[in-house]
Amino acid sequence: MNKIYNNLNIDNLIKTDWFNQFNKKQQDVIKNGLENNVDISIYAKPEFDEYQMYEIKKGLENNVDVFIYAKESFNGRQMWEIRLGLENNVDITLYVNSEFNCKQMEQIRLGLEDNLKTSIYAKPEFDWLQMEQIKLGLKDNLDVSMYAKTEFEWRQMKLIREGLEDGLDISWYANPEFNEFQMEQIITGLEDKLDISIYAKPELSFREMENIREKLWKESTF
Repeated sequence: MNKIYNNLNIDNLIKTDWFNQFNKKQQDVIKNGLENNVDISIYAKPEFDEYQMYEIKKGLENNVDVFIYAKESFNGRQMWEIRLGLENNVDITLYVNSEFNCKQMEQIRLGLEDNLKTSIYAKPEFDWLQMEQIKLGLKDNLDVSMYAKTEFEWRQMKLIREGLEDGLDISWYANPEFNEFQMEQIITGLEDKLDISIYAKPELSFREMENIREKLWKESTF
């Protein structure tokens, strides 16, 4: 679209064939941009949906460099995360990557806003739930290297993080061969100061672990 449309008033604009190629929601964002005196030519393009248009318009209104994210490869929610990062003056280069979905971008942005070492988890191979567990550990100054590994899913990460917070010897269960239920049995045994070496073995199911743990606990109370 030619920038000449920025010089048209809204009444004249809505009569053009160019304007009528957009749906109602897109048209509203274009009209709002004209009312707010932003350069609508940057986002008034058929390839952008109304959500993408809105985020570009919002960035123009807030005087950020919208050309960083005004790209078809980013959906509206991803654009929103990049815009927030620009407005908050964080190093968005860590997540301006279409391989990250919006929730991953959010976890990286939040970590940057808290001045955390987000480069540890700003990797597409971590899903947003894994990123969140690593971010929480960094925020609490924990040794996240014990669980910031792709082979741990987020529930396993959470149990390891909580064990670090509680001062448990997480080396007994910080092993991807243990699922979350097995980890819980080992954690309970550690908390009860039982001899978990008897059952902290990947080849035992969590039910088998539970039976051994309960027997050990009963023996320890007599």
